[in-house]
Order: sequence, then C-alpha cells, then structure tokens
Amino acid sequence: MKSDDCKKYAAELIGTAALVLIGCGSAVIASKAGVLPSIQGVGLLGIAFAFGLTVLVMVYAIGNISGCHINPAITVAMLVAGKIKAKDAIWYVVSQCIGAIIGAGILLAIAKGLPGYSTADGLGQNGFGAHSPAGYSLGACFVAELVLTALFLFVIFGSLSEKAPKGFAGISIGFTLVLIHIVAIPITGTSVNPARSLGPAVFVGGDALPQLWLFWVAPIVGGILAAIIWKYAFAQK
Repeated sequence: MKSDDCKKYAAELIGTAALVLIGCGSAVIASKAGVLPSIQGVGLLGIAFAFGLTVLVMVYAIGNISGCHINPAITVAMLVAGKIKAKDAIWYVVSQCIGAIIGAGILLAIAKGLPGYSTADGLGQNGFGAHSPAGYSLGACFVAELVLTALFLFVIFGSLSEKAPKGFAGISIGFTLVLIHIVAIPITGTSVNPARSLGPAVFVGGDALPQLWLFWVAPIVGGILAAIIWKYAFAQK
C-alpha cells in the first residue's frame, strides 16, 4: 500500500474518531445541566453545533489529504458520482468504521470516570420507535435519515463544484450539518452517517445493534440519490 494511500485512510480514521468523540461527547457529557454548579448544559443546539463545527474544522484539517469524507454515506455517494475509486472507497469505509469505534471507546472510557455512569445512560447512539428520543416511528425515522442525508450530500456536491467559491466548502458543509441536527435530534438522535451510528452501538449493545440497519441503509440510499441527481441534473458537463 502506498504511503499516500495510508495517509488518506489514517486521516479518515482520525477525522471520524474526532467526530464521534466530540459530537457524541457533547450529548453524553455536556448536554445536561448541573455537570458543574455554574455551568448549564449545552442542550440540543450545543449538540448540533458540536457535530457541525467538528466537520467544519476537519474539512480544513484533512480535506487536502483525504477529502474529509468521515462518513460512509459520503464515500458511497462520491463513488457513484465517479469522484473516488472503488479501492479507496472500501478502505475509506473500513477506516471510518474503525475510527468511529475508537472515538466511541475513548468517550466511554471518559464517561465511566463519572461515578454512577453506565452505558444504559446512553453513548449518543441512534434509535427509532421506542428508542427514538421523541418516540418517532420507524417509517418517519427512515424518511428523515434518507432525505436529510440526500440534502447534506447535495450541499457537499454544490460546495465542491467548479463554480462554487473556493475555500468556503467547510463552512457550508459544517453549518448544513448543524441545521440537520437541529431537526433530526428529536427524531433519531441524528445519524446521516453510518459510521457515527456504528461506534456507540458497538459499546451500548442491546437494541442499538438490531436497529443499526436503518442508520446504514437510509443514509447510503439518500447519498446515492443525491449523487445521481447531482451528476445528471446539476453537474457541469
């Protein structure tokens, strides 16, 4: 394996680990009031910004190395759009999954440092039905994850297109993820990223694992639809 390839895959691993650690960490550690006497919890908006701003900074940190996918749905969409080779796509997804598990493992190690914590309290995992934060049905959660991922990828393709202003892609992509989280946190806890869902589910176990299929299928289908729409309707010929 070439050294440049190793750098790309390592960048995807680190970026995905950071996304899970910081994004899910905001939900597990910083979302509740009373963590410290003088500090209020960050709440839904804080969690949304934690995820979005992590992606924003990672775009500028590793975008020039790997393109900063840190999301299998993005990688599959880029493969469908012809912007990445199949070999790289496979290794990207593998690296992202490993990174997500590492990030969730680090978060769990930190969270367990608080007396009384257990995985039953949650690790930022996603869910539907009884495990949806607001009790949304399987169908509603599937539609939300599919459509919001498609919208996310549409913004990514547009932000990276030839006529888009150069150097601003990270801002539009990161803030789009913030907006998506504001809407989707009550529905599924917000995935739009199969690896991000995988990491916490591995450690939480229970119903998080059987429900994981939705957070792989819906985002990937949404990403593929966005790639097809962009490629055949909007891409510069």
